[in-house]
Amino acid sequence: MGFVMLRCALCLGVLLAGSVLGLTITSTGPSSIEKAGGETINFDCRFTLAPEDTGPLDIEWTLLASDNQNRDQMIITYSGDRVYEDYYATMKGRVHFNSPDPKTGDASINITKLLVSDTGTYLCKVKKAPGVDSRKTLLTVMVKPSVPKCYVEGSSEQGKDILMKCKSAEGTNPIQYTWERISGTRILPATALLDRVQGSIVIKNATSDNSGTYRCVSENRVGKEQCTLSLSVVPPSNTAGTIAGAVIGSLLALLLLAIILYCCYKNRNKKKYEKETAHEIREDVPPPQSRASTARSFIGVGSNRSSLGSMSPSNMHEYAPKPQYNPVPSEEYERPPSHVSHPPASKVAAPNLSRMGGIPVMIPAQSRGGSIV
Repeated sequence: MGFVMLRCALCLGVLLAGSVLGLTITSTGPSSIEKAGGETINFDCRFTLAPEDTGPLDIEWTLLASDNQNRDQMIITYSGDRVYEDYYATMKGRVHFNSPDPKTGDASINITKLLVSDTGTYLCKVKKAPGVDSRKTLLTVMVKPSVPKCYVEGSSEQGKDILMKCKSAEGTNPIQYTWERISGTRILPATALLDRVQGSIVIKNATSDNSGTYRCVSENRVGKEQCTLSLSVVPPSNTAGTIAGAVIGSLLALLLLAIILYCCYKNRNKKKYEKETAHEIREDVPPPQSRASTARSFIGVGSNRSSLGSMSPSNMHEYAPKPQYNPVPSEEYERPPSHVSHPPASKVAAPNLSRMGGIPVMIPAQSRGGSIV
């Protein structure tokens, strides 16, 4: 009797479970996923139907709002044996169903070329009346670290603390940095201090044995990149010699500048002196030879044609200037020659005439009677 009652209870439980469960999403993947930007994600959403689920099949994928101030965003649906993908402009062309026929029990979707803005909670809802079920998945899109830059900051001399740094310009935090030596002993110096968050390493009291090649790895949860650095520990520099060289160089530069300024000053005074002396008239300087020869040649030509002793009233008409125009009858031109006015001759003193390069000539005087005095 008790066995029969137990069997009846089990059958009733199965019937009740079937009526309560009906349509069921069977996917058991992770509820939280992290992906790097540019990658592709697959949201798994598989389901089974119960015999009593006879209504039309509807599948909805929604990006839930991060707060109550915003609305949920539909991204893709399946209804009436058709797929609708153009709900969300940001994901247009990047979201698709995995199966060409979701009625087979696969409502999973793919989103390609992920962006940081795709981060959020995605809801898969499958409905076939009277059955309905849903599943949420949290997506976090991260940026993997960019290729870091390795460099030495400050001096790399022996006996000093050498600081090496490594930094990625891009990447979603938290980013961890690790340093390792990839040459020689491949072991970091015992005096090295590593900062994994800032990406720096300090080698205390460096020696030549610390020279070598070092590698820095920048890493977060979605990717990693690396860079290498060749460190050369050099002997300490001669500070006193460097200062002395700088002082001597400065003095030589000042001396050269002084010489250039002095030469410019002398050249300027020389040009000024030549310009002033070029306009002076000196009485003790003989006249130019070209003017003297011209004057003498003129006198010589005149002496060949006539002499002073041959001048007389009877032949003075031969030296009178001949008119170059036709006479015009007027009272002014009919006056007797004795009334013709002549402009006064300009007189030049003998010393001034010699200074000007001329030669004084004595002209014989003539009396009223016509005889030469």
